[in-house]
Amino acid sequence: MNAGRPGPSLRKDYADYYVIQSRWMDKDVYGHMNNVVHYSLFDTAVNGWLIEHGLLDPHKGAALGLVVESGCRYFSEMAFPDIITAGLRITKIGNSSVRYEVGLFRNDEDRASAEGFFVHVIVDAKTRRPKPIDDSARDALEALLVM
Repeated sequence: MNAGRPGPSLRKDYADYYVIQSRWMDKDVYGHMNNVVHYSLFDTAVNGWLIEHGLLDPHKGAALGLVVESGCRYFSEMAFPDIITAGLRITKIGNSSVRYEVGLFRNDEDRASAEGFFVHVIVDAKTRRPKPIDDSARDALEALLVM
């Protein structure tokens, strides 16, 4: 591990979890999960959590979150048929933005195989202009807030 680079987080460092089955197609020519799949897992975990908690209706909702920034650090390989547990946390809730952090845990491992983040800006579904996060959504998102 590079002395200047932080190591992977542990499962306990996250506020909630979302389980995702890896797929056959997730393994690339090098025999591991390709980096683009990690970003798809981040989207799946966060949006799945939002839908399950009544915070997102991608077809009829008045608001949605657009990703304006993202990043990922990789620590160890994952591949099909791994079960991926996505640890979820929020580190900042602004007026119209949310910073999500996601740790991807392979099978029963306690250390993240990869960690990523992305920032959603909440926008009006029709105009695509930023809008403030409403109080009920803010209350629900605070369940994932860690400092």
